[in-house]
Amino acid sequence: MANAFTIQIATPERVVLEREVTSLVAPAFDGYLGIMAHHAPLAAELKAGELVLTDPDGKQEALAVAGGFLAVSGNVATVLADAAEAAGEIDLARAEAAEARARERLARLRRPGGRQEVDEERARTALVRATNRLTVGRKRP
Repeated sequence: MANAFTIQIATPERVVLEREVTSLVAPAFDGYLGIMAHHAPLAAELKAGELVLTDPDGKQEALAVAGGFLAVSGNVATVLADAAEAAGEIDLARAEAAEARARERLARLRRPGGRQEVDEERARTALVRATNRLTVGRKRP
């Protein structure tokens, strides 16, 4: 297909997918990047966010990614993500529980001695990841 390219998405645990798409929108640290067929070579760091694929039939699929890297070369886009889940794979109840735990940890920071009990950066990262999973998970077809 002249207007398609291969997308490969992998995490440390598994290959999430590999197939032909016509476009990719990815959450880079400097903003969202749009990738189409025959894109110039590129490497970018990803942040937690929504990755959107469009297949040759125009159907879109959303995935929640939790950081990683995107490399584009030779009409292939490779995403090496810390975590990646398709919207249909996300357990909304589990994501809601994770969000509540992260919010509770952050609330503890305001209490006396809270800064010694809670790793603020880890709690904020957990909140961003849970919120992202909920946002993407609620977009199920």
